[in-house]
Amino acid sequence: MVPPGSLAGIHVFFPDPWPKKRHHKRRLVQPSFAGLLASRLAPGGYLHAATDWQEYAEHILATLSGVDTLQNDYEGFAKRPETRPETKFEQRGRRLGHGSWDVIFRRTAQDPGAAP
Repeated sequence: MVPPGSLAGIHVFFPDPWPKKRHHKRRLVQPSFAGLLASRLAPGGYLHAATDWQEYAEHILATLSGVDTLQNDYEGFAKRPETRPETKFEQRGRRLGHGSWDVIFRRTAQDPGAAP
């Protein structure tokens, strides 16, 4: 229902990590979904994802890196932007010494095979 190229930004904060290997297929961030999200971003629009599971963070980074129309704003993970709200769950995890990882990708100005 969201038209292609219509969003300035998308936030995916702390999706369920589905930590068991047999459940990884249920994770929200998958190649097909990442491609769909990228198609809904306007050129220059951003996709910001955050998780507190390092293995899932690595999966998200690799998945978004595989989308031709997305470019990572950082070398690997981003520093947590102060503008990202901190949930009670995240605060509790931080008190317990858990980390969190942010990735911020930007939609390239043009599709790679599109005519100039």
